[in-house]
Amino acid sequence: MNILILGGGGREHALAWAIKQNPKCDRLIVAPGNAGIARIAECSDLDILDGAAVVAFCEANSVDFVVVGPEAPLAAGVADATRAAGILTFGPSQAAARLEASKGFTKEICDACGAPTAGYARFTEAEAARAHVRASGAPIVVKADGLAAGKGVVVAMTEAEAIAAIDDMFAGSLGAAGAEVVIEEFMAGEEASFFVLTDGRTVLPIGTAQDHKRAFDGDEGPNTGGMGAYSPAPVLTPAIQRQALDEIIKPTIAEMARRGAPYSGVLYAGLMIEQGRARLVEYNVRFGDPECQVLMLRLGAQALDLLLACAEGRLDEMRVNWAEDHALTVVLAARGYPGRYEKGSEIRGLEALPETSRQVVFHAGTTARDGRITAVGGRVLAATARGGTLAEAREAAYAMVDAIDWPEGFCRRDIGWRAL
Repeated sequence: MNILILGGGGREHALAWAIKQNPKCDRLIVAPGNAGIARIAECSDLDILDGAAVVAFCEANSVDFVVVGPEAPLAAGVADATRAAGILTFGPSQAAARLEASKGFTKEICDACGAPTAGYARFTEAEAARAHVRASGAPIVVKADGLAAGKGVVVAMTEAEAIAAIDDMFAGSLGAAGAEVVIEEFMAGEEASFFVLTDGRTVLPIGTAQDHKRAFDGDEGPNTGGMGAYSPAPVLTPAIQRQALDEIIKPTIAEMARRGAPYSGVLYAGLMIEQGRARLVEYNVRFGDPECQVLMLRLGAQALDLLLACAEGRLDEMRVNWAEDHALTVVLAARGYPGRYEKGSEIRGLEALPETSRQVVFHAGTTARDGRITAVGGRVLAATARGGTLAEAREAAYAMVDAIDWPEGFCRRDIGWRAL
């Protein structure tokens, strides 16, 4: 079959890598793709936020199956457009994608179905939000309601920090995403990611991971889109996974169906775990990045079969076959990220690294120019490896990092520290 993946980051490189291994995949197109993806698939310069353009492209290229990678096209209704045109699609509708596109909507769903989460309040004016912070005290969490590319959450350890975040968001630093602000109680514990596929009826767990959000070693520095991850996450024990499924995820899926917005696709539940119980931090309506990289390295070719079954409404027929192994990924980012950073620096040494079923350098913010790989994004590469133990996977991933010649980049040297 002919398959189109929408997106151009590390998540989409990982999806393309896994899908390409499945014999069902005849032709693979990724839009817009990146330098790493271009080595294994066709890349196309397509406006992935324009549903009509995506449909026209699919019809012109006889595309049988569309996999929507990032959240922005889902929030823009691209999956609705392709489904309406009769094209098999993986990814939730625009109405269902509100679980990520609006923090306030997610809280409303949690209230309706009794899912455990942090206490919260919603604000459309800065002064009322500031008063709430002064009354509540710190630590406290300030979130932009809308999509902010992973930059819309501030865990404020002081009231002054929280008020500065409120003023920043209402001043327009995040555009329309910050027009409404959700303020939550601070949840203590350990955070981990739980991934499920659902076709609106069946819920199939497909893996756990733990991300590292802070920019620097020891969980210091500003929040980022993610500086590394590993899978599985030991903190998400089988008992906690059952509790999360029964009290959070399945009630959410049932509530979405009750509201006439059935959820189909991958649902990523960010969970805070304390004293053997999970509470919901947030939902994402797509695979996380860099969590997708470790999940796909462990899932391999079966990923396509699972995505197809989800899109076709037959998840009840499927099971996930896990190897008894671990995977770890280390993100290499441009110096200055998540703030200002330079673009255009050359990355050397990638061609000497072997790509196998056990180790891959996934590309995110890269482009190929005149035979050279250059950095054009904040998060640029994800050195990803599998091992029989997490320590083995970590050693292999950092060996790849050390073989890459890119002085303009940096990475954390402690990925996996919680589990190890």
